[in-house]
Order: sequence, then C-alpha cells, then structure tokens
Amino acid sequence: MRVAMIGTGYVGLVSGACFADFGHHVTCIDKDASKIEMLREGRIPIFEPGLDELVARNKAAGRLDFDTDLTRAVKEAEAVFIAVGTPSRRGDGHADLSYVFAAAREIANVAEGYTVVVTKSTVPVGTGDEVERVIREARPDADISVVSNPEFLREGAAIEDFKRPDRVVVGTEDPRARAVMSALYRPLSLNNLPLMFTARRTSELIKYAGNAFLAMKITFINEMADLCEQVGANVQDVARGIGLDNRIGPKFLHAGPGYGGSCFPKDTLALTRTAQQAGAPLRIIETVVAVNDVRKLAIARKVEKALNGQVRGKTIAVLGLTFKPNTDDMRESPAISIINALIDKGMQVRAYDPEGMEEAKRLLPASVFYGTGPYEVAEGADCLVIITEWDAFRALDFERLKTIMRQPVLVDLRNIYVPEQMAQLGFAYESVGRPTGAPAESQLTAAE
Repeated sequence: MRVAMIGTGYVGLVSGACFADFGHHVTCIDKDASKIEMLREGRIPIFEPGLDELVARNKAAGRLDFDTDLTRAVKEAEAVFIAVGTPSRRGDGHADLSYVFAAAREIANVAEGYTVVVTKSTVPVGTGDEVERVIREARPDADISVVSNPEFLREGAAIEDFKRPDRVVVGTEDPRARAVMSALYRPLSLNNLPLMFTARRTSELIKYAGNAFLAMKITFINEMADLCEQVGANVQDVARGIGLDNRIGPKFLHAGPGYGGSCFPKDTLALTRTAQQAGAPLRIIETVVAVNDVRKLAIARKVEKALNGQVRGKTIAVLGLTFKPNTDDMRESPAISIINALIDKGMQVRAYDPEGMEEAKRLLPASVFYGTGPYEVAEGADCLVIITEWDAFRALDFERLKTIMRQPVLVDLRNIYVPEQMAQLGFAYESVGRPTGAPAESQLTAAE
C-alpha cells in the first residue's frame, strides 16, 4: 500500500518508518525543509533508540522517502495520516487543532480517488467530524473517509510499541475504510493483534481516557509516597503490594517528581476542558492536573531538607533533564520546574543528561552549567540530585563522588538506590516515600 504521513515528529516518523518496514511505501511530509533535508541525509532530528537504523534500512530499500510537498504523495496514497502536533492552546488549555485542520485542507485540495484520511494526532472528541467538514467544504466531490487511529507509543520504546502493540484502535463505521485499515495493519496479524474497531468519537476518547488513567495512577502513588514519608512506611512496598493485585497491576506505580512529557500534561488538560464544555466535568482528572503541577515545585524542598535549610549559594549537581530516559524530549519535564525553583532559592545548578542538554539550553536559565558527565557536574557540589533514571546513573561510584563533592548529599527522586547502603557509604540521603535507612526487600523497577 502507499501511505502519506504528514508530520515527522515522534509519532509521524516512527509510524512512517514502521509502516515502511512492514513493506508499505511511505512518504513522510513536513513543512520544515531543514528537517526533511536531515532525514534525506540519514540524520534523525529526534532521539529514539533504533530509529536511525530503521529509517536507513527502509530508505535504502526504496520504501521510505521524505518531502516538503504533499501533492504527489497524497495523490498516490490509499491512506493519508495526519500526525501533526496538537499542543495546549495558550490561555485556555484546549488542544490547538490549527495544524490538523490546515493539513486537512491541503489534503482536500490534492486527493484523487478514494482516500482514507487518518487522524493519528491526539485530538479531542469530535475532531474527526470537524476534519470531515473541513474537507467537504474544500472539496464537496472528494471521495474520502475520515478515520481515527490514535497512537499509543511510549517515547524510548516507540518502535517496539508500534510493532508489538497492546491494541490498535480504529474509529470508523465505513466498510471501505475498515478494509483499508485492516490491510494496512495486516502485517501485525501474526502477533494476534487485537485490532479494535469503534465509532470515530469513541476512538478519539479512548486515547485521552487511557492517558488520563495512567496520569492518575502516577499521581496516586506520588500522594501515597507523601503519606508514607509522614507515617514511616515504604512506598515501594506499598506499590508492590497493590500492584500484585491483577485488577491494579504494577505499571505506573513508581513514585517520583511527577509526570511530564509530550502527552500526559497536555492530554489531561485538554480532556478536562472538553469535559467542562460538554457539561460532564471530570473532577478526578482536574485534581490530578492540579496535584501534579504543585508537586513539581514542592519536590525542590527535598533539596532544602537534605541541606538542613542552608541553601543560598550552594552548588547543586543535577543528573537527568528529560522527562524520562531514552529520549531527548524536555517537554513539561519535572526538571524544568525543579531547577527553576532551586535557582530561585539562590542555588547554583550544574547539570548533565545523556541526550537532553541541547534542548535544555533553550528552556532553562542561562546560569545553568552543563557538564560532560556525572562526575564533572558533581565536582565541588553540595548536593547531587537525580531527576531522571537513565541507566548511566544506576551504578555511580560513590567513593569517587565522596572525594570530589563538597558535601556527600544525595537526593534521589527516582528511588534508584537503597537508603541503608547510602548511609553505610556516608551519604546524607533523601528519596521519595521511603524512611531513611529503610530496608530494600521489595525494590520496584519503573515499568512505564
């Protein structure tokens, strides 16, 4: 099949490369000429493990190409995907759908023959209706079906998620569109793919409901962590104890500084706005959004506590800037709020991240110093703070750190290390939801 993919961000580029790897011919389209030139040269504008090799292989095989003009690709395509950004709209938190509608108008102007227009971007309920209206107004004679096909890709594991998905949701009640989408995803049939067909509005809501529920699980365990700290319990054991219940499950029960990234913050906010407009407010999700926003700021107080309140003029070494490991994505990362709070309290920040530092330089104050590794930024520091659980931070040399730091203080916001062992190494240690010196009989690994 011939596929046009409009948008070359995480969703568009990963989806396009994976469809090409299935044997389809895919053209990825983006108005950013510099990005398209990078891709043509074999350079990947985002960090996603395995994506460079996947793109190179399918480009060499002639199944994947890139263009700034959608005309040829859309004319030839049986399915045209809209995978553009839907950021939060300034002022009201609604999803900004201007890029989606602009793409729909461009598709309408050039589409030939029967074409399935697939909304891959995360969009509020009813967007498919609007996309269809935009296309019909521009081209009343267009032979098109508008389909919802939300993505469920985790940054850092996006290729695996696409090729071995939990489910593929397709929102359409058109038999012709259903046949096209079934053929498109047929290569996944060997994996016993649960291909789920629903009404279009239902499909759109599934994506938002899924992200809101996961955000709620994260926020729930973070509040449990706060309670654990007050009553002397261990949040890792609590998470394991409830996660063994198969009605709850262990994933997304890893306490930390709050959720961030390109999806959860904007999607939870957009969902609450949609629900308010519909007259069915989602009070639980509204609270999740509010609690998470406050948490990112409040978590900086752990650094104050670790330094006994003496923070002005102190040097803080921060490890991890991206919202999660195995990505260069800084969008809504807890590190942004935490570092800004530390600087506001008079601290100097030195930071290191394996992939996110270039993006961080655009988002963080100019006073932040960026080092080439954890030990460079720890040199002379009064406190080491782990914000993102990159593998490179899981086996630090604490004897070396003790000799180069001004004070042996560690604030571990991802509960990577064991409190008792840190005490034996001579470090003042703060973690999330665990009493100081707590035994580690139930270490829970982050599953999200």
